Amino acid sequence: MIGTGRVTDLPVPTVRAHPPASPAPATGSPPEVLQDRYGRTVRDLRLSLTDRCNLRCTYCMPAEGMDWLPAPSLLSAEELIRLARLAVTRLGVERIRLTGGEPLLRRDLEEVVAGLAGLRTRSGARPDLGLTTNGLGLERRAAALRRAGLDRVNISVDSLDRQDYAALTRRDRLDDVLAGIAGAQNAGLSPIKINAVALPGTVGERAPQLLRECLRRGWQLRFIEHMPLGPASSWQRGEVVVAEEILDSLRAAGFTLEEAGRPDRRPAALWRVRAGADHPGGSVGIIASVSAPFCNDCDRTRITADGRLMTCLFSATETDLRGPMRAGASDEELMRLWARATWLKPRAHGCDDAPSGDPAFSRPRRTMSAIGG
Repeated sequence: MIGTGRVTDLPVPTVRAHPPASPAPATGSPPEVLQDRYGRTVRDLRLSLTDRCNLRCTYCMPAEGMDWLPAPSLLSAEELIRLARLAVTRLGVERIRLTGGEPLLRRDLEEVVAGLAGLRTRSGARPDLGLTTNGLGLERRAAALRRAGLDRVNISVDSLDRQDYAALTRRDRLDDVLAGIAGAQNAGLSPIKINAVALPGTVGERAPQLLRECLRRGWQLRFIEHMPLGPASSWQRGEVVVAEEILDSLRAAGFTLEEAGRPDRRPAALWRVRAGADHPGGSVGIIASVSAPFCNDCDRTRITADGRLMTCLFSATETDLRGPMRAGASDEELMRLWARATWLKPRAHGCDDAPSGDPAFSRPRRTMSAIGG
């Protein structure tokens, strides 16, 4: 087997098929699903296309940006599609989310989407294809992405106030984002989901305003707790605006909320919002990765733009798939590497237990833009 750095000498996992099978030897049959030691089975692939971004959000990266990955280290469209093919047709993945950085910066994005849309699961279904984006440039490409097979988009918008948005992103681009959202709606990319990071000091005013506007426009809003994945100085555990604070701010503004749970193991816990005098009602979600993590039923696997497998967003361990793939590894060898890394996925990320400075929680070596959201 081709060497893989940190995972070469790890013990062989028990990879369960249907029904449960005995442990598979390293040179035996490839796995049928990706399962870890705690019984969690992977169904969702987060596939990062680039670490580059055209915004400089304060909670994500420094104003001057990052040292971007050199172009030759990025997975090509063919490599991305090959790994996705293994995940979907051989390993049980049902959903793919394309992330970055900003994935719209990939000129071959439509080619990647078309390749993924042509895949079929073992049941014959097409994988659900989503894109997480900041929306810049989406207006020009939404129709082509829809034709290529993209199903839906999640768009990051932390505020609909122009000055507020410019201060958070360090770019005065709100009008372009709104045009991108309109383009996505016109192309039939639905539902439109809006991602907003909840930040201290402003949630009492910003959260109700954002929810009210999203309900009026027919967008599904998801608040996200601030995670330790940006510049080190931007995150302190004690300053995280947690889910209960977000809900309290919405109720204080007059919204009537009814808990609706987490359907289909999705990360957002949902609340139904009763219609009011100035909005039609709908739903709002909160992704509480810090205060109420969903590790127990996590079904995700991640591949960075340079081909590193991460079993958790907060993982300090990465498994190189690009190196073996470019050295001639077979599909079976790549699947066994993927299975062994999955088997060793930790039970939980520990971020919820770690106050600022607690050595029990180790930040990942990469920032969010380099991992893939």
